[in-house]
Amino acid sequence: MATNSAISQYRKVYTESAPGQNDPYTIVQKLLDAVLERVLLAGGHTRSGNAAARGQEISRAIAIINALRAALDHRAGGELAGNLDALYDYMTRRLAEANAEGNSARLDEVAALMRTLKSGWDDIPPQWRRVPGAVATAQP
Repeated sequence: MATNSAISQYRKVYTESAPGQNDPYTIVQKLLDAVLERVLLAGGHTRSGNAAARGQEISRAIAIINALRAALDHRAGGELAGNLDALYDYMTRRLAEANAEGNSARLDEVAALMRTLKSGWDDIPPQWRRVPGAVATAQP
């Protein structure tokens, strides 16, 4: 799935399913949820021995992470955008390793990182969620 296609697809899904919920903050929130869900499903497939399904879920997670990564605004986001870019790169590499090795520990690591990232994102105060430039590091 191409990066722009992934962003467009998720934007379309959330625009249709939740009118008024397609602002950049909410879109990123939903994408983070989707990555975590894909990683958890991949872990279940790893434990059950279903390599094909594991690979499919990992591929989906990587595509979403790549969409998040492509949406980073390095000019406005500065060091934070650079740190997120490095984190997304690390998670992508760990997911690829998890798929190649059938290693659920790597999936658990990515899930923990994603939970931490999502928790921070969810804790952004409501008054900052729609301020132009406040969520400048993720403008899909």
